[in-house]
Amino acid sequence: MNQCLISPQAIKDLDSISEYFLTRNIETGEKIFQEFTRKCENLLQFPQMGRSYEHIRKGMRGIPLNGYIILYQLVDDHVEILRIVNGRQDLESLFAG
Repeated sequence: MNQCLISPQAIKDLDSISEYFLTRNIETGEKIFQEFTRKCENLLQFPQMGRSYEHIRKGMRGIPLNGYIILYQLVDDHVEILRIVNGRQDLESLFAG
């Protein structure tokens, strides 16, 4: 894989996570963003490493991130980050319709 692209919705998710930790625990927020960067780099080397969420959306996979899930898909020669969601969130309703 050549690059990791972040969808507009995933950018909104990252902004929300950032705002949450900005008021609660900046250090934890910084660690999450460092880990996010590391996970994206790992996905470029091992794009199939995530769990399949094919039952929710065709081609979708996910990897854990400190209580969140990075949801992604493989498109041609790149990884597309679709969403970064709370691990307790109902993913089926999130992607319904």
